[in-house]
Amino acid sequence: MSQNIIQSSIIQQQCYADVDQNKNHITKNIEQATNSGSQLIVLSELHSQLYFCQQKKVQNFELAESIHGITSEWLSNLAKKNRIIIVGSLFEKTLDERFYNTALVFDVDGSLAGIYRKMHIPEGNSYFEKYYFSPGDLGFTPIKTSLLTLGIQICWDQWFPEGARLLKLAGADVLIYPSAIGWENNDSLAEKKRQLDAWITIQRSHAIANSLPLICANRQGLETSESSSINFWGNSFICDSFGKVLQQAGSSNNEIVTAKIDIDERNQIQEIWPFINDRRTDAYENLSSTNVNLKCDSG
Repeated sequence: MSQNIIQSSIIQQQCYADVDQNKNHITKNIEQATNSGSQLIVLSELHSQLYFCQQKKVQNFELAESIHGITSEWLSNLAKKNRIIIVGSLFEKTLDERFYNTALVFDVDGSLAGIYRKMHIPEGNSYFEKYYFSPGDLGFTPIKTSLLTLGIQICWDQWFPEGARLLKLAGADVLIYPSAIGWENNDSLAEKKRQLDAWITIQRSHAIANSLPLICANRQGLETSESSSINFWGNSFICDSFGKVLQQAGSSNNEIVTAKIDIDERNQIQEIWPFINDRRTDAYENLSSTNVNLKCDSG
């Protein structure tokens, strides 16, 4: 039996316009998860407020804050008080007036272990993120904490395999995806199932391909704007190093999703399924090309 087992929890919640209401809910649930033995807590993307990217409004830039602002102070105090690692998120404004969608990691002593800035930025269909966020400038660099090394990406990043592989090669112990994704009101039941299945499948594939456990924290609940609405589909989950889902939330509930992840299990998995060792890096040079040839020869 591995000794390197970390109990981890996701706080899945509906978000409201009232920031204090959101923070109070998170604080209460973090304390509950900690009292149950969790050492690592993951929050959803932009968890302190409504998902403002449904529309383009210059007033929303007032929601941005410094890395060392109010949200960081609150998360730092929670981490220190409960002696846990917290992965949080905020709308970051830098000193040189640049804006990012940023994840923050606080260690058990409340110190800021590191940040990750969202690399892939979506646009359209109620997700107007290019209006608000610059693409991340820190690359895919794991964040070391006192317990384990975290490979963090954010929401839209989860659809791309390259970041997960780079984090694996750089020494990540676990892949973590704070998210804010959901259905539009005009989506049919069949379309909703298709999207949700794809979302879960792509992330489980990252776990399998890289022999790493994975934690995905999504928000839930209906959020409306002047021109659109998104029903965030929840379904936050934790899976092991071969993609087996250990615990998963429902689509419409505030929940604490908790599971024990075995960091050393990856070594056993890699012996049986040596995906990393059998790579043909000599044949991958075209991966960096921006020219995509979709033509397929028959015969």
